[in-house]
Amino acid sequence: MKERNGMNSKNQDLGLPPVFPDGSPPAKLEFLGLGVHAASVEEVHAFIARHIFQKRKAVILNLNIHCVHLALRREWLRRFLNEAPLVFCDGDGVRWGIRILGMKPPPKITYDRWIWDLCRFCEQRKFRLFFLGARPGVAQKAAERLQQACPQLRIAGVHHGFFNHQGLENDKVVDAINRSEADILMVGFGMPSQEKWLSENWERLSAHIFLTGGAVFDYAAGNLKRAPDWVIRAHLEWLHRLIQEPRRLFRRYALEIPDFFLRIFLEALKRKTRPQ
Repeated sequence: MKERNGMNSKNQDLGLPPVFPDGSPPAKLEFLGLGVHAASVEEVHAFIARHIFQKRKAVILNLNIHCVHLALRREWLRRFLNEAPLVFCDGDGVRWGIRILGMKPPPKITYDRWIWDLCRFCEQRKFRLFFLGARPGVAQKAAERLQQACPQLRIAGVHHGFFNHQGLENDKVVDAINRSEADILMVGFGMPSQEKWLSENWERLSAHIFLTGGAVFDYAAGNLKRAPDWVIRAHLEWLHRLIQEPRRLFRRYALEIPDFFLRIFLEALKRKTRPQ
C-alpha cells in the first residue's frame, strides 16, 4: 500500500492522475462467473488518463443484464470480460442482482450520459477520440453535437459500423484509425458484435483506450432521447428505452431479465447453503 501511494504521489508531481483517486483500485464484484468493478466516473477517467500518459493499452468494458445473458452463452465473451482490466456497471438490473447477493452495488455509468462527461474530460486533457459505429452519418452527427458542447474537443476521425468486419475492408478501417493517431477508440456496433470485433483487432490498433458504447452515437446525435432524471431516480430507465425501441428491446427484456434474476436467486440460495 505504501508503495502504491508513493507511486501515486510521484505521478501527481508529473501531472499524472493516480490510478484511482484514493490510491486503491475499486473492488471487483464477482457473480455468475463474471466480474464487475465498483468504479466511479472519476476512477474510470483516472484509469484512462494514466494509460494514455504512460502510452499503455487497455480495453474498458461495461456490464448490464444483456451482456451477462450473452456472456453466459459465449465462452469467448466471458473470457474477454474477465480479462479486461476495468469493467464498469451500466445497468440497474446488475446493481439489483449484486444487492440481492449481499454485496454493495457499484456505481452506474451509462453511455447516454457519460459520453458528455467523457468528452469534457478529453477536451481538458487534449485526448483524441475516434468514433466507430452506427449507421452512416450518425457518428459524424454525434461528433458535431459533442464539439458544439466541447469546442476544443479533438475528434480524430469517425467511421460508420456498416462495413465488412473481416478481410480487406476491415484492414482499411484499422489503418484509418491508426493513421488518425487517436488516443481513445469508441466502438458502437451493439453487443456482442462490438466486443467480438474489438477482441479480434485491438492488439493491432495503435490507440491506448478501447471502449464499447452500443447505441452511444445515436444518443449523442439526438436520434434517441435520454431518460429524464426522475425516470432514472425511479429506476425506470429500462422502461424508457423499451418505449423508444419496442421491437428491438421487447424480446430482450421479456426473456433476459427473468432469466437473470432466476440465476441470481439460485446463486443467492447456493451461497446461503454453502459451508462457511
